[in-house]
Amino acid sequence: MSGEGPVKTDIERFLEENGTLSYRFRGVSMMPLLRQGRDIFTVEKKGPERCCKYDVVLYRSGAKLLLHRIVEVRPDSYVILGDNNVFKEYDIRDSDILGVMTSFNRGGRQISCGNGLYRLYSKLWYGLYPVRKPVKRAVIRIKDVLRPVKHALMGKETAAGQPQDDTGSVLGKPEDEK
Repeated sequence: MSGEGPVKTDIERFLEENGTLSYRFRGVSMMPLLRQGRDIFTVEKKGPERCCKYDVVLYRSGAKLLLHRIVEVRPDSYVILGDNNVFKEYDIRDSDILGVMTSFNRGGRQISCGNGLYRLYSKLWYGLYPVRKPVKRAVIRIKDVLRPVKHALMGKETAAGQPQDDTGSVLGKPEDEK
């Protein structure tokens, strides 16, 4: 089996046999476009043609199958980025791409990837890429600052009614209270 390439998943086999696949999205890498466990996306098997900038593609990255957006088309590869990610993935080849997302279903409403508003969203969202990383860092810092305040206000306690520290460990009583 050494020269046969990676073992195909059920998803890969299904797409290969049927040409199209609809699947409930799992993960957070494509937020806010796709919401985990709620939205259903449809992918069509990739043909011989090259993909385009802003296409959302299902591709193999090592042992994983991922659904991310093409942000740059190069002569022999692509640069890909999840809408909620800050790090790009380079050197994705046509042979890595299994299919291209053609639509998604949100709340019972089918949205085509050919829709003008969807295409505008894709361009605007990627246009925000340069500020995404600093904004994410700021949000993380704010959460870190607010976490102790939240715990103090909520009186974070264990099921046994004993106070906890930030790691979830039970805090003992001060020595003079024992």
